[in-house]
Amino acid sequence: MTDSRAVLVAPAKLTISLKVVGRRRDGYHDIEAEMVSVDLFDRLVVDPARAGIEIVAGPGARAEHLTAGSDNLVSRALAAVGRTAAVRVEKRIPVGGGLGGGSADAAAILRWSGVRDPEAAVELGGDVPFCVLGGRALVEGLGERVTTLPYEPRAFVLLVPPFGVDTGSVYQRWDALGEGRGWGDELDAGRNELTQAALAVEPRLASWRDLLGDTTGRTPVLTGSGSTWFVEGSAEELGVAGRDVLVAGREEGRLIHVRTVPATWTGPGTGGASSE
Repeated sequence: MTDSRAVLVAPAKLTISLKVVGRRRDGYHDIEAEMVSVDLFDRLVVDPARAGIEIVAGPGARAEHLTAGSDNLVSRALAAVGRTAAVRVEKRIPVGGGLGGGSADAAAILRWSGVRDPEAAVELGGDVPFCVLGGRALVEGLGERVTTLPYEPRAFVLLVPPFGVDTGSVYQRWDALGEGRGWGDELDAGRNELTQAALAVEPRLASWRDLLGDTTGRTPVLTGSGSTWFVEGSAEELGVAGRDVLVAGREEGRLIHVRTVPATWTGPGTGGASSE
């Protein structure tokens, strides 16, 4: 009997730059953002002959408190495409870091089901349409308008603080602060318009930003609404080769060295370096 199980790779996304275009009447926000897929990934094992969700938390993934119920994005993705399957989700992307781990997992299920429609994907979350396509893209609207851009091989070092940031709270603070009204029309590379709002919601972000900047000599950028900061360059160039944590007082932040991967990437050894 043929084994019908499938092993899926769900790459994290890194938001390189982000501009908030405006706020809709329903309270949601239109954005313009450049996003890239990187070789940090979750692994999903899908068995259509069975049912149920199992979540396995890898080191540093902070996934211990994720639920496997109907509100889980994998469960919602299966329901959206009318499929039943048992899915083992091996979490490697840190939860709450703004790296799109849940969206990547949902997108992997959509691709497995043959669904790539961005309008269907955005119903699961604003990052899901990009994660379905992957690679490098300009993302607009709520996330449903995804324009592919040429792949660029780039390296980054991420610093994931030991806490997450609530995305909804950051956008609410952005509204209250009146941020970005004078930014202009162009999307600036390496600029994230949510940064000040995120710092207002979670002031602890500042110390981790400064720690990464002092360690690497580069100016960190916040990805999305946080909590992850990143700088561009390889670990060797930035002087952090062999290091996987930075320490602030009694807390540790996770250092992750990643490289961008093309939309065709299906895991280590298939194009693009792996962070494993």
